[in-house]
Amino acid sequence: MNGPDFRLGQRQRVVDRREFEQAFEQGVRFAGRFQVLWVRRGEGASLRLGVVASKRSFRRAVDRNRARRLLRESFRLNRHRLKGDADVVLVARTAIRQSMCSEVTRDFLYLAGKAGLFPAQ
Repeated sequence: MNGPDFRLGQRQRVVDRREFEQAFEQGVRFAGRFQVLWVRRGEGASLRLGVVASKRSFRRAVDRNRARRLLRESFRLNRHRLKGDADVVLVARTAIRQSMCSEVTRDFLYLAGKAGLFPAQ
């Protein structure tokens, strides 16, 4: 198979609660219009993704699911462009309800650039 790997399987996801807590405790965050990007560095970090869409912000399950889906998709399509010694946790903001995938992706790329997740050129 030639070209980048666009899969986002179980190994590419942050699922352990302790790893989410570590990301939040490290305090490295970048806020955008549709999401907040948290960076977790340390043991086991390898460009994995964790996604949070809280019931407090999104009362309806359909809204939470759409927010998570948009965040996962923006990461999945651009993961191959990032350099990897960090895990990324994306927290959905309420503005994502009225957004399109291209807007969320643009916001993600902006935040990833601020976080230094792109290779030096």
